[in-house]
Amino acid sequence: MDILIYGATEIGHMVATHLCQDHNVTVIDALKSPPEKFTNLDIGFISGSGADVTALEQGNVDKIDLFIACSGLDEANVVACWTVKKIADPETICFVHSKELYKNLNSTDKYKSRYDIDVVIWPQYLLTQDIFRIISVPDAIDVEHFAEGQGKLFEYRIKENSTLINIKVMDCPFPPDVLIVGITRDNELFIPDGSTVILYDDKVIFLGTGPALDLLSARIFEQSNPIKTATVIGGGNVGFLLATKLEQAGIKVKLIEQDPDRCLFLADNLKKSLILHGNGTDLELLEGEMIGQSDVAVMVTNNDEKNLLCSLMIKQLGCERIITRVENARNMNLFERVGIDVVVSPRESALTELLNRVQRHNIDILALVEGGQGELLRIALPDDFVETRVMDIHFDVSAIIGVIQRGRRIIIPNGMTMIQPGDLLKVFTMAQNAEIIKKQFSQ
Repeated sequence: MDILIYGATEIGHMVATHLCQDHNVTVIDALKSPPEKFTNLDIGFISGSGADVTALEQGNVDKIDLFIACSGLDEANVVACWTVKKIADPETICFVHSKELYKNLNSTDKYKSRYDIDVVIWPQYLLTQDIFRIISVPDAIDVEHFAEGQGKLFEYRIKENSTLINIKVMDCPFPPDVLIVGITRDNELFIPDGSTVILYDDKVIFLGTGPALDLLSARIFEQSNPIKTATVIGGGNVGFLLATKLEQAGIKVKLIEQDPDRCLFLADNLKKSLILHGNGTDLELLEGEMIGQSDVAVMVTNNDEKNLLCSLMIKQLGCERIITRVENARNMNLFERVGIDVVVSPRESALTELLNRVQRHNIDILALVEGGQGELLRIALPDDFVETRVMDIHFDVSAIIGVIQRGRRIIIPNGMTMIQPGDLLKVFTMAQNAEIIKKQFSQ
């Protein structure tokens, strides 16, 4: 696939890094030369604007399959996508950071035209959805839903009082319809087998039906008390959207924001939340408002250092569940090493959405886990697929068929389960092996 990316930004680098191994990628940016981190990638570079016809022609825009606009300016991204559509008709993906633009560009069919942008990605909105899913499952550090909520992926860190410590995977007392598909140990993700022993501080990824994983959460991880109170540090787009969702779920919210004008906006639009004007690193404020007693605290400012400091302070005050936003992906491991329970990134949330648009027509990425080390693939089997038992499907690399979706039915397979033409498979594998799995099922 020929792909043209407008914007040598952090998002542009992330996208180019994931796509250049399997596609022809060219980056357009107003810089005279690409930033140093782009020089290690096998990509082309054009100095110019994504809205400049001359620059687009240099990028052979009439022959590309996909145009991705991810510069730092929303309006420039929109204009670039419209300009591309006037020259040719590739699929266009536009990154925005404004609620108003996102809403307007996703307007109803009444205003549709052939120049419309095909996909609009608002990373902060996707991040909000991810955080809310994680909050909805106490103690989980990652939660993904698929098959209209019938299937779920939960990730848990094994604590010192867990009944699973030093137990072999084959001996774990799981409910029916649950599989362990991945374990992260010392920051390295691997796919276990039945003899793998679960250790303290492992991060274990479970895949299964919705009811079975809910039962696992209640039985194994003893989560019977739902989240009732939450503190949100940062009242920007993510903080506001998250507080709105938490209000709708009946959760009491305290939101701390430093900007007085933004506090007025939040107070006018969040009728059930307590809006506090102040700095999330103000220990006197945190103690006075008893923030340490919150069931969960979420740090969503756009400053990594502030989010980290707030997280550590609130954890010291007694809050047992901390979720922290990180902008710089290189900080994710650091945050986890110093004890942050859950680290989330708007860029990773957006990457999953984007990668789904560039896969083969019968293969999607449902989820990225552990900073992109693992992938949950959705694979549609063709009508000419030969009916085969799971145990007879031999992968050249480590992979697990975790779920089979057959019509409206969800099946958690064992070795004797028959895979049939038309089935949708949910396959978990390592990111570096994903292409091998895709090719095996696309032949």
